Amino acid sequence: MPDFRAFCSPPTAEPAEITLSAEESHHLLAVNRARLGSTVVAFDGRGTEWICELTGDRRAAAVLKVRFRQKLPPLAYEITLGQALPKGQYMDAIVRKATEIGAARIVPLESERTQVHLDGERQDRKIGKWQVAALEAAKQCGNPFVPEVLPVQEAMAYMDSARGHDLKLIASLQPGARSLKAVLAGYQSVHGRLPRKVLWLVGPEGDFTPAELSHARTCGFEFITLGPLVLRCETAATYALSILSYELQNA
Repeated sequence: MPDFRAFCSPPTAEPAEITLSAEESHHLLAVNRARLGSTVVAFDGRGTEWICELTGDRRAAAVLKVRFRQKLPPLAYEITLGQALPKGQYMDAIVRKATEIGAARIVPLESERTQVHLDGERQDRKIGKWQVAALEAAKQCGNPFVPEVLPVQEAMAYMDSARGHDLKLIASLQPGARSLKAVLAGYQSVHGRLPRKVLWLVGPEGDFTPAELSHARTCGFEFITLGPLVLRCETAATYALSILSYELQNA
């Protein structure tokens, strides 16, 4: 993979050249130190890449000459992470890791034990910040698809409204929680294939409340164990996405 990547939104699908935004130009030239003649992969976050040559090095409007365009297929599966909001900066790290692992969508959740409450302009700023974190992670890891970060949802209301998923999972320390491998094997035995669209909920510090867990069960969520140890929420999210992605892509 070439060293340099830049996000762009060209006005046409077949541009002869691409002028980057001031922010992307600064990142490419000042941070990554690309030079005239460097190969740069410009991407739109939706699977299209333009392999380019840097031909203009203005710090506020770098210019890329397009060599060719390529369309990359999405992963064969689609994972949505529903993450209860953690304290501090941990959500930034969760968004980055979810992007690196290939999550298609990230839904911040406000649960009964969530200690972070966002509304109005503060929520808009946070969503914008998390979308930037996803974009930065996509550039770093070479992911041509930038996951969508949705507005904050109330946890039980989101459980009620979650539609269009082949399988709905929730990380749990509850007695009777099953292994992911067992749940996927059961799904495959019934449907003859592994699920293609999976939703996975991860709780906040202290986990979801008993009422929320009971509601999740009513809404058809499978309770999945992540092992005998109590994981921090950011560790749980990364672990959950990793093992699910591994199982789905190595079937």
